[in-house]
Amino acid sequence: MPVSDHSAAVAWYERWIGRRPDAEPMEGVAEWLIAGNAGIQVAHAPEAAGKSAVVIVVEDIDDTVGSLAAQGVECGPIQDYDFIKLTEAADPAGNKVTFVWENPNYRPSPADD
Repeated sequence: MPVSDHSAAVAWYERWIGRRPDAEPMEGVAEWLIAGNAGIQVAHAPEAAGKSAVVIVVEDIDDTVGSLAAQGVECGPIQDYDFIKLTEAADPAGNKVTFVWENPNYRPSPADD
């Protein structure tokens, strides 16, 4: 995620993820391993700041929003599309982080085919 204020962005991602970066391979770059081989990298790149997005699939959207709020990370309203629920947050640079819960019980009606 390209950012203009690296320190503010790292602090925001630390609140969201709940820990310091797993690696800081060079000045202006911080990395967190999220799950398996998926990660988030925050890099000082003012010319591209605020133009990126990432989607994170979560197990429980309500718990996610609640824990983010407790950590000082504000999300938008939960949008319910029946087959998924989602909410969005923006990092200090304006990059979008979308949290998505997929409804395991969703079955499209025959009219949806």
